[in-house]
Amino acid sequence: MINIFEVAETNQMIEKENLDVRTITLGISLLDCIDSDLGKLKEKIYSKIHDAAKDLVRTGEEISREFGIPIVNKRISVTPIALIGGAACKTAEDFAEIAKTLDAVAHEVGVNFIGGYSALVSKGMTGADKLLIESIPLALSTTERVCSSVNLGSTKTGINMDAVKLMGEIVKETAESTKEEDSLGCAKLVVFCNAPDDNPFMAGAFHGVTESDRIINVGVSGPGVVKTALSKVRGENFEVLCETIKKTAFKVTRVGQLVAQEASKRLGVPFGIVDLSLAPTPAIGDSVADILCEIGLEYAGAPGTTAALALLNDQVKKGGVMASSYVGGLSGAFIPVSEDQGMIDAVSAGALTLEKLEAMTCVCSVGLDMIAIPGDTKATTISGIIADEMAIGMVNQKTTAVRIIPVIGKTVGESVEFGGLLGHAPIMPVNQFSCDAFVNRGGRIPAPIHSFKN
Repeated sequence: MINIFEVAETNQMIEKENLDVRTITLGISLLDCIDSDLGKLKEKIYSKIHDAAKDLVRTGEEISREFGIPIVNKRISVTPIALIGGAACKTAEDFAEIAKTLDAVAHEVGVNFIGGYSALVSKGMTGADKLLIESIPLALSTTERVCSSVNLGSTKTGINMDAVKLMGEIVKETAESTKEEDSLGCAKLVVFCNAPDDNPFMAGAFHGVTESDRIINVGVSGPGVVKTALSKVRGENFEVLCETIKKTAFKVTRVGQLVAQEASKRLGVPFGIVDLSLAPTPAIGDSVADILCEIGLEYAGAPGTTAALALLNDQVKKGGVMASSYVGGLSGAFIPVSEDQGMIDAVSAGALTLEKLEAMTCVCSVGLDMIAIPGDTKATTISGIIADEMAIGMVNQKTTAVRIIPVIGKTVGESVEFGGLLGHAPIMPVNQFSCDAFVNRGGRIPAPIHSFKN
């Protein structure tokens, strides 16, 4: 049983160490909205989301005031729109009309983002999947709060290389279509391998078809809390280090569990999961990279970084699963470059490269996240980067992702300012050797041998 006394224990974390509930995400199934008439489909989508989410923001603010817990974002995730729009949408422009409907209702109910402008194509693409993917640049350049994701691979099915090639082109087109905003559209677009159905974090949130009609998922975050705790055991051995991380993750997750249960009760929506990911912000002292430095590295990216991140990720999960019966989503440590001041400092110092970040993704929660690269990077090069990350997820039976931003008109040595939680980032160099012939082969990379477990 969770009570207010457990929350009181975390006051120091909230006031001085940047502990917050990063998001309450309301998942909404749109399967019952499917219609062959686009106008009726849009009306049904708007009505269903509005009715389900009209009290979400108010409820989050009430919980935040009553318990003294910052709740940074209130968000919505919906069933992948490629599934919902297939019967009505005959063109990419038709799908973009649905994106505008999602944006309008997100504005109306006051949420920060709405995720689920998505397609799941790990084994192949339907006509609707392909149309939705082709519509992404238009959708993200004509909306403000819509987020898009595409699942390109899985351990069970392998990697859809046709979709990987297409997404390299779509990332470039999205960058071009939003170049007046420093290619900001790409910050709202992520590609996955092994995407989870219950992820509350953007840009990758969608409401999986295995979920109930509505669900509340909560994402907590506390890199500053973990760093402060570790500063008190500086120089101690790994056993002490691991125990400290576990105990801290337990307390952080209990806060998320309390908020999730309260939101569930007040909204009359079942509680889904707590995602206990350490999600950094640009705020000083709220950095995963700083935790790695506290563990003993001069900068994130120094030798030992991958081992330190593996340790951190594992202990966070171990502490979290003891605090909640329903830990899900991604849960671990995020390493987005632009959103983490410590990561930005490491890149600026030359300690952290794209290749080292790729190695780190083998042991953390997500993948290559919020990385700004030169705007003239070829689409096939972006596809090659995506393929590498999909392979890491496929072979290691874990979720991996790529959210990469080719900033049109900028190159290495420059930086880009996105603002807010998205932060700012130096433009990182990309390997210039060609992978064109590899990307252009077409077809699928088969699932690994260890996928056959039936």
